[in-house]
Amino acid sequence: MPLWKKSSSKSPDVYTTTHAIQGLAKDHIPETGMSPEEAYNLVRDELYLDGNARQNLATFCTTWVEDEVHTLMADCIDKNMIDKDEYPQTAEIEARCVHIIASLWNSPEAEDTIGCSTTGSSEAAMLGGLALKWAWRDRQKKAGKHHDKPNIVCGPVQVCWHKFAKYFDVELRQIPLTEGSLHMQPEQLKDYVDENTICVVPTLGVTFTGVYEPVKEVCQELDKIQFETGLDIPVHVDAASGGFVAPFLHPELVWDFRLDRVKSINASGHKFGLAPLGVGWVIWRDKKELPADLVFNVDYLGGNMPTFALNFSRPGGQIIIQYYNFMRLGYVGYRAIQLACAENAHYLAKKLSKLPELEVLYDGKGALPCVCYRLKEPKKAHYTLYDLSERVRMSGWQIASYPLPADMQDTIVQRIMVRHGVSHDSVEQLFEDIRKALNYLGKNNIKWSEAGPSFSHG
Repeated sequence: MPLWKKSSSKSPDVYTTTHAIQGLAKDHIPETGMSPEEAYNLVRDELYLDGNARQNLATFCTTWVEDEVHTLMADCIDKNMIDKDEYPQTAEIEARCVHIIASLWNSPEAEDTIGCSTTGSSEAAMLGGLALKWAWRDRQKKAGKHHDKPNIVCGPVQVCWHKFAKYFDVELRQIPLTEGSLHMQPEQLKDYVDENTICVVPTLGVTFTGVYEPVKEVCQELDKIQFETGLDIPVHVDAASGGFVAPFLHPELVWDFRLDRVKSINASGHKFGLAPLGVGWVIWRDKKELPADLVFNVDYLGGNMPTFALNFSRPGGQIIIQYYNFMRLGYVGYRAIQLACAENAHYLAKKLSKLPELEVLYDGKGALPCVCYRLKEPKKAHYTLYDLSERVRMSGWQIASYPLPADMQDTIVQRIMVRHGVSHDSVEQLFEDIRKALNYLGKNNIKWSEAGPSFSHG
């Protein structure tokens, strides 16, 4: 057969195929498939409609990784990390990460403490909350008291705690914010805790603003409450973002297992832990803090082994990359990255503070590498921060705008996350685009804009 006939069945160009001309199936599986090349190009083209992740400064999540990370992720694509019998080295690396993180958080038993990976900090938070609920229930039973009305006390928490409260039948007592304060105040605790409080949850890196809640002072206030009332209330620290920032930028800050009252901590590896999306961590102070009732022994995977995560069938790649980062960067490398992010955030805050329209609420110093601000005179402006978000998005930037929670809902803020991969030049360009957008909004009446909240929890 002539060569031209052999090749005639293959389209010379992917965009002249039937699927490219008529479109991809939207609501049913097609009768026949297509070549890998065609499928890849046509699906990839749809992804161009997404925002540019590198310009998404609303998210806390990793958006830049080294080439070696892509290779390692591909090496792990077929590994189900939950199957520890078939993938023992992946299980070993997960255990190493637990001990390394426990050491970062000053665990008194870092070498043999208990913890696990999760799909993210939300699952990790729920595991920490469940362990504390079970422990509270057991204490109540032993004391002959009712155990059907548990509560947790917190400040402005991430939405996963609202989910935890609803899913697991726990009352959420959220301490309201007050003007001039961006987090819960320890002296407020006495009005919210009681014998049904399973834990207090301070946040190391408040989602709305980036500030740290004062974990040490919260513990000290709970010590005082215990002395006065006898209530011994534990603390779970939601360090979803700050857990991989504070050990490197603020090692002198006491927030972790150096405080006896802190029983468990969760964090997200795919935020400032620098791993790709899909991994979180929960660490308990020691083994007795994880009730045995929450640990399941499974044997269908090839061997009998304990498990206490919520999910089965999870990829191992993100865990491997977490370990890769620990080995690749070391303490010095992590500190250098977080310091660069913090310096760029503070630089941006200084630039923004010179704009007459804005009031900077948090400047990137002392907590997460981010900036939070509001309009200086929102009632006089004929536009909102929602409009500003919409305007800068025309240049590709995605910035979170939303009302603050709990008694400050009338205050609209913007938050800009400065993560690994956000350079000084990027910050300069973003500032110029914000300045130009404010100038445009100030000169044009857009009071009928339908722009609304744009918020990223993770």
